[in-house]
Amino acid sequence: MLCLRVDLGKQSIDEGDAVFTGLIQDIGTLIRTDRQGSDARMVIKSHGAFQQLELGESISVDGACLTVAAFSGNVFSADVSVETLNRTTLGSKAAGSRLNLERALRLGDRLGGHLVSGHVDAVGTLLNRSQDGRSWRLFFEVPPEAARYIVEKGSIAIDGISLTVNGCGLDCFDVNIVPHTARQTTIQWLESGDRVNIETDLIGKYVGKMLSGWERKLFKGSDRSSIDLSFLEKHGFL
Repeated sequence: MLCLRVDLGKQSIDEGDAVFTGLIQDIGTLIRTDRQGSDARMVIKSHGAFQQLELGESISVDGACLTVAAFSGNVFSADVSVETLNRTTLGSKAAGSRLNLERALRLGDRLGGHLVSGHVDAVGTLLNRSQDGRSWRLFFEVPPEAARYIVEKGSIAIDGISLTVNGCGLDCFDVNIVPHTARQTTIQWLESGDRVNIETDLIGKYVGKMLSGWERKLFKGSDRSSIDLSFLEKHGFL
């Protein structure tokens, strides 16, 4: 269950389980990463959209939801847990790396992209990119366990960017990048072999979880080869 912490006075959705739209507001620069045992603290320089931050608010950094631990002017720090380092590309970012930034969705804001939780499901790899008119077509490889939630014309977040899936396979998918998206995000600099943070569609994951429960119930103690039209009709599927 996705838990939202809502402050009605400020009309914002903040803290750990925030919600984003996948519409990038700024391209920040990583100043440094201070390792603190097994976890780390990232120091990031932002620009105009991030000059009035609040301590403890959530920011999507390349698609990973982080909490502002300190800030001064347009520079903020965020702690990165071991789990986040292990499941995202943030641990491999060097000083000077450019990062997609988005502040948490506020109540009343337009939802121009799609609901993005900032919880990265997998790390994908750019296989290749090709010109497609004025746009770019990008092809990515992803682990099969993440690919099962990727559907044609569905939503996906790549490094925090809300995009529409053009097509998909058992372990791959492709997207179309229009000129505006390329200019406003770090996706313009991606090259073959680069790793990216992938968050699949939030609704699709919950539907998949519910259906997996039915699957376990249906096949418990049964031979899968016995599934036929009569079986489906008996259990209310037809």
